[in-house]
Amino acid sequence: MSSRLSLGSTATAVALLSVTLTLTAQEPAHASANRIRLGNASDTSRTSWNGPAFTMNGAGAVIPASMSRAVNDITGGTGTMDVVVLAGSAPTSGSATPECDTVMTLTGVNSCTTWTLTAASDGNNSQVNTDVRNAEFVYFAGGEQCRYAAWKGTALEASVESVVAKGGGSGGGSAGHHINSPIVYDACNGSVTSAEALANPYDRYISFTTGMFEWANYGAVVNDSHFVTRDRMGRTMAFLARSVKDGLAPGGAAWGVGVEEGGGSLYLDRNGMATQYGKDAYVVLADHQPEQAVDRKPLTYSGFKIWRLTPGSTFDFKNRPTCGYYLRSVTNGVADTNLYNGTPQTNCGSQGGGTLAETEPNDTRDAANDATTLASPGTVTGSMKSTTDRDYFKVSLNSGQTASVNCAVPSAYDADLYWLDSTGSTLERSVNNGAGSDESVSFTRTAAGTGTYYLELEAYAGSGTASYSCSVTKS
Repeated sequence: MSSRLSLGSTATAVALLSVTLTLTAQEPAHASANRIRLGNASDTSRTSWNGPAFTMNGAGAVIPASMSRAVNDITGGTGTMDVVVLAGSAPTSGSATPECDTVMTLTGVNSCTTWTLTAASDGNNSQVNTDVRNAEFVYFAGGEQCRYAAWKGTALEASVESVVAKGGGSGGGSAGHHINSPIVYDACNGSVTSAEALANPYDRYISFTTGMFEWANYGAVVNDSHFVTRDRMGRTMAFLARSVKDGLAPGGAAWGVGVEEGGGSLYLDRNGMATQYGKDAYVVLADHQPEQAVDRKPLTYSGFKIWRLTPGSTFDFKNRPTCGYYLRSVTNGVADTNLYNGTPQTNCGSQGGGTLAETEPNDTRDAANDATTLASPGTVTGSMKSTTDRDYFKVSLNSGQTASVNCAVPSAYDADLYWLDSTGSTLERSVNNGAGSDESVSFTRTAAGTGTYYLELEAYAGSGTASYSCSVTKS
């Protein structure tokens, strides 16, 4: 939870002079619902959108880099879209529309409407729901996630879901990050610290809301914010142990996603691939029952699996990795030291998840690095060391197998991705424009037997020593 940030501007001040509280003629005035719209008065119109897309931020502010990507992915890079910001309280100082102030600086935005809703009944306000349903992205501001959880079962919950269903998106920061996970630490009884949660995972301050927003590829997740600065790893561990113990997570495994403040943003695309922006994030897995998780006793849980996502790194939520984590435990309420850093395991036995780093020269198919024995899901890494660099990796597929390749490209250069057959003919390609643009391809072998293929990463513009990272998943 946090107070909303203020990003006032002269343009916003002028805009505020031209907007007033908007209420429908069919219903009585709702003093608790305030509307401010920036940009065009009319919504954009088109028949299809290319999302969904999600931004999960460690603090309340909109992060321009991840939000720009959401806008571009949802619009497909053409035309404009409308954004609605939902807030449970007004900012305490500065601009009345801090999130929209940032959104309106981005290319591809037609309008941004801020609704401040201070009563649970505002979830059924018809004008609010009309604005949301006409939008292509809904951003939940920072504040108190308990206010947002109170909208469960109202028309507003269904309206937000309709935005995602049509190919739009959702997201938020701080409290808005919390509400976008299927298991919500709602803080309706008060905020809990890591020390309190580890001392008693059934502390009275720990309460959950479930069954509200359940986004595709993001199941069994508990979000947390301000993660490192406020030392929230411990309480996330307690939340996950509770989720497994109480059956809140299907399949007996619960995942935590903790995003750091100060610019941290986890972007989730329509294929379930997450990319980290700005500051670190952590994915924490509890995949077995806790040794001790009962009321008024300290938590004991061995072997939380933790993935640290640094800016530019990716995490496949659709095909969740089974390696690359480090391990930390809690014993009688005391967590291991160094919770936020560890050496990733790269040899996880039959679980797969290994990494193959390029070895030069690998600039032709004949010199390709051999990834045929890399267990799935695996990772290949390298860099575009010159503006003419090409990196090749050899891959095999059995009949009926599908290979999904997702490459996180650093901002130092623009690299394109090709999937080639054994003769070098291009079968699939991904050529997104711009330095730092990620690339992904998918290919299914329909022929009988086993076939040989090649991944090719080609420098399109720029070069450098920063590493790209491509996850390779066979299914």
